[in-house]
Amino acid sequence: MKKILTVLFLSFICTYTLQAADIEKEQLEGMIVKPSSNSVSQTIDRLEQIVKSKGVTVFLKLDHAQGAKKAGNDLRPTQLLIFGNPKLGSPLMMSKQTIAIDLPLKAIAWEDAEGKVWLAYNDPAYLAGRHHLNDRAPVIAKMTKVLNKFSNFAIGK
Repeated sequence: MKKILTVLFLSFICTYTLQAADIEKEQLEGMIVKPSSNSVSQTIDRLEQIVKSKGVTVFLKLDHAQGAKKAGNDLRPTQLLIFGNPKLGSPLMMSKQTIAIDLPLKAIAWEDAEGKVWLAYNDPAYLAGRHHLNDRAPVIAKMTKVLNKFSNFAIGK
């Protein structure tokens, strides 16, 4: 029995390690992940530019690599942008206030070990399902369309 448990444990660790290595190249559950032809900072700057140009509020731009450096750690370029529009977010919260934990929206750009840059954000449909929002399909559809447009601009597509 001990050998079986050891084999199962090692099998799990190997599988998890292989999955973790490939996770940057695959869709993460509930996230839209896109490769970017720009650097991390260019990707986030372009996203910030289009978001602001459409009247959406930018709440925070965070450089995780810079924060890691201050803590004595070396993290590949990783930046987060937090942004939102109460015209879209408020109706969702009116239906289910728990969605406020996922709002405002966030997008992250990072550089993987091979130097490839990625942009990811939460899929609005996933968030709607997570919070059991069944009465706001038009808002979710609009958010999905807008985020796709914004992210395509950010990645240079």
